[in-house]
Amino acid sequence: MTNGVGKARSNYLIKNGAVITVDPKLGTLPKADVLVRNGAIANIGPNLAADGAEVIDAADMIVMPGLIDSHYHMWSTLGRNFISDDGFEYFPAKWATGELYDADDFYNSVILGLAELASGGVTTVHNWSHNNRSPQHVDAELRAHRDSGLRARYSIGHIDRLPADVVNKFEDLGRVQSEWFADRSRLDGLVHLGVNLRGMVQSDARVFHTEMQDMLKRGLGVCIHASQTQPNSDDAADYERRGYLGAKFLFCHYIAATDSDREAMARTKTSLSFSTHSEFRLGEHGDPRVALMKARAAGVSVSLSSDATSIAPPNMFENMRFTWNMCMPWKGTDTEKLAPLSFYEAIEMGTINGARALGLADVTGSLTPGKRADLILVRTGDLNIAPLANIETTIVQSATPANVDTVMVDGRIVKRHGKMVGYDVGAIVERAKRSALKIRNAAGGVLRPVSDACGNPVARPHKH
Repeated sequence: MTNGVGKARSNYLIKNGAVITVDPKLGTLPKADVLVRNGAIANIGPNLAADGAEVIDAADMIVMPGLIDSHYHMWSTLGRNFISDDGFEYFPAKWATGELYDADDFYNSVILGLAELASGGVTTVHNWSHNNRSPQHVDAELRAHRDSGLRARYSIGHIDRLPADVVNKFEDLGRVQSEWFADRSRLDGLVHLGVNLRGMVQSDARVFHTEMQDMLKRGLGVCIHASQTQPNSDDAADYERRGYLGAKFLFCHYIAATDSDREAMARTKTSLSFSTHSEFRLGEHGDPRVALMKARAAGVSVSLSSDATSIAPPNMFENMRFTWNMCMPWKGTDTEKLAPLSFYEAIEMGTINGARALGLADVTGSLTPGKRADLILVRTGDLNIAPLANIETTIVQSATPANVDTVMVDGRIVKRHGKMVGYDVGAIVERAKRSALKIRNAAGGVLRPVSDACGNPVARPHKH
């Protein structure tokens, strides 16, 4: 597969678009130009000129920062349709298949997810890799990132279902740092390294604090799954006292957070990744709406994420729209006097807040001169989106991945005129299909394929 990495960057003058900069000084411009030079945003404003730059006509389009998914378990992308209605949901499907992926399956799954993200206008993703089965599996994921040309954090983790009382010693971390991240050119400077810990949800207190002390010494960004259901197994105020919180620490979920937890997060500028679909599906003993509204009211920076494909689509337009719709105060509850989510704030959650969560706010997340050129163009003349009125409303309320015309990452175009550039989509899909079929055969049970007379897999008959 060819990819954007290593190709020379061109200079572009994007003309006559409606521009959502997500920059508080520049705001949203009904009609403006964006100049891109050497992979960076050089200027934004009306009637710009640039000798030698390729002109992109953005009339009837919205130009905005690329979307950012701050929490996505990409190794299981190709298992999106493994779940079923007979009690075989996310966790049972993951447990039945997690150890059956070989390194090639990891590559096929991750590149499938990255291609889908790119097509849908996502230019940065946090690959929360929580099933690092071997060095070969890790290398396969990182090869997929290299081939994709997207910006990313790769957070290395543990082998799925590692016992709660066993410390993850991250024995492969040194090799990964030296082989993949010591030389920025290996991943074209687009991917940076982090770690994910199991936290109090999946490991005991001794293990979590031991692993956390190790990470403080290493200086890497840390992310954890926090309590998605009651009771609350985390204590952000305690983590603050221990020196864990801050810009390098990222909570995900944390539906069970208390006022004390949220205050500690706001005080330390610790971000929260909120997986809206997942919070509703898996947060069985909490109220995601209340959790989100109280986090906002406390001043916590909230980003959006998809979690896993068998729970939610990695569709950030749908994520913004769903979050906007659910984030409303309810009369007769303790949210009654809180402010509803605005369209602009939903866009911030899908862009700059995600950059902030990943330590990339100086690099991406807004259209600001000097930042890297991670941006998308969204058509406004399509049937599902026309006619354009309020620019920010249009993105949150009407836009879908199908409306994404152009995607640029670090000044390189990866999608143009609605077509992927540098991705062999057919080959990506075929490899993913082969991996999925192999894994289903190995897992057996409810996942066992049924074949027709020609040997082609068909759907298992539905049980009434």
